[in-house]
Amino acid sequence: MINNESEIPEKVEETLKNIREKNPLTHCITNRVTINDCANASLAIGGSPLMAEDVDELEEIVTIADALVINIGTLTKTQIESMKLAAKTATNTNTPIILDPVGVGVSKLRNDTTLYLIENNDIATIRGNISEIKAIAKLTGLIDENNTAKGVDVNIDDIITQENLAANGEIIKELAAKLDTTILASGPIDILSDGETTIAIDNGDDMMPLITGSGCMLSTIVGSCVGGSAPLEGSLVAILAMNIAGEKARAKVDANDEGTGSFRAYLIDYLYKTNAESLINESNIQIL
Repeated sequence: MINNESEIPEKVEETLKNIREKNPLTHCITNRVTINDCANASLAIGGSPLMAEDVDELEEIVTIADALVINIGTLTKTQIESMKLAAKTATNTNTPIILDPVGVGVSKLRNDTTLYLIENNDIATIRGNISEIKAIAKLTGLIDENNTAKGVDVNIDDIITQENLAANGEIIKELAAKLDTTILASGPIDILSDGETTIAIDNGDDMMPLITGSGCMLSTIVGSCVGGSAPLEGSLVAILAMNIAGEKARAKVDANDEGTGSFRAYLIDYLYKTNAESLINESNIQIL
């Protein structure tokens, strides 16, 4: 629980310390396009990633894991079966589940899978872009907006700005309370809420969406961080680490006159070099 902005530095320092000491076993059923980057991101922040999907071992794996990350980016019928079994086991063992509802709102398959996982399991954190979060809000009856994601990317009409920050913050807060979970909506300005505390984070860089997997990496980092702490604090450290690493990576790319390929490598480098002092001093945080 975070009651005011003055508590954040201590919470950030304590949470990052716990993650690095615990080295949380982060079990991922994730996007096959980005699985290698997700594993490297988890390792860099201090987690121990394990990418297991076969139903014959899932119950054993989930039982020993500190967190389960489910990313629906490349859904197949076999993978959906694995996701359902893993989530059921995690709920029974009180293992925190992090759900990345990639492209929800685009197809019935993604909508049905997302709703099943939310309605039948205890989800610790839902991490998606604002179009995906609003799609869930619509599917669960909280709003009636007709917004459609651009494939797996955010709808331009949904982009979080200073002008619509308060309104989007209220939607995310209400949805987190309704679903009894923590929600992290990522974008140019990120919004994080557990239904009580709602935080806006204005960090990051516009090169981040130009590489495949930045969102998937973030969800995996959230898994590692929540596996070593509480959902709100872990999600906050995850988004700060990702965003500030992105800012530093962009600065190095520009200094060397490089592009997105180099940015991707530097992003992992700076995740590895994450420290509490940087997260505290370079963050731009506001409690809404």
